[in-house]
Amino acid sequence: MTNLSLLMLLLSLSLSVALAADISALQDFCVADPKGQVLVNGLACKDPKLVEANDFLFSGLHIAGNTTNPVGSKVTPVFATQLPGLNTLGISMARIDYAPWGTNPPHTHPRATEVLTVLEGTLEVGFVTSNPENRHFRKVLQKGDVFVFPTGLVHYQRNVGYGNAVAIAALSSQNPGVITIGNAVFGSTPDIDSDVLVKAFHLDKTIVNHLQSKF
Repeated sequence: MTNLSLLMLLLSLSLSVALAADISALQDFCVADPKGQVLVNGLACKDPKLVEANDFLFSGLHIAGNTTNPVGSKVTPVFATQLPGLNTLGISMARIDYAPWGTNPPHTHPRATEVLTVLEGTLEVGFVTSNPENRHFRKVLQKGDVFVFPTGLVHYQRNVGYGNAVAIAALSSQNPGVITIGNAVFGSTPDIDSDVLVKAFHLDKTIVNHLQSKF
C-alpha cells in the first residue's frame, strides 16, 4: 500500500504540473527578427519597442505568379519569413497560380494542415494516406470549392481546365515547410545512392541516373 500511495502522489503531482503549463501565447506578438542570433525552434522575436505596422503587412498577393516553368505553377508564400508578424501565431497562407494543365507536384507539409480554396479555374486535387493503405483521395474542384490536405500527407494539384487557375492555401503553421517528393528523392545533395533508388522504385539504374540529372 505504501508503494501504491507513493505512486499516486507522484502521479497527482505530475498532473498538476502538466495542467499548470500555459500553452497559449504569453505576449501579444513575437514579430520575427531575421537578424536575430538566438537559435530557437522558430524565429527569434524582434524587440517589441521596434515593432511597427509594416511588420504585420504583406503586399502583392494580387499579382499573378510566373508559371513559365517545367511544372506550370507558381507558389507565392506568405510565411513568417515574408510576413514577420506571423511568427508564433501558427498560421500562414500562399497563393498558387497554375497555367493550363500546370501541376503543383506531389509534396508534403511536415508541420501543417492545408486548406485549399479555388478562386479561378478547375483543379484536380488529391492526397495519399500513409502506409500500408496508401489510399488515394481525389476530387475535381471548381471555383469556390474548398479541400483539406491533412498534415504531412503527400498531396498535389493539377489544372484540368484550358485557362489559368488560381487558388489560396491556408496552413496551420507560420512555417509549414514543404518537401517536394521528386526534388527530395532525386535531387538531394549529396545524391541518394542510385542502388538505393533502383531497389526502392524497381527501376533500371540508367533511368535512376537520368532522373537524378533532371533534378
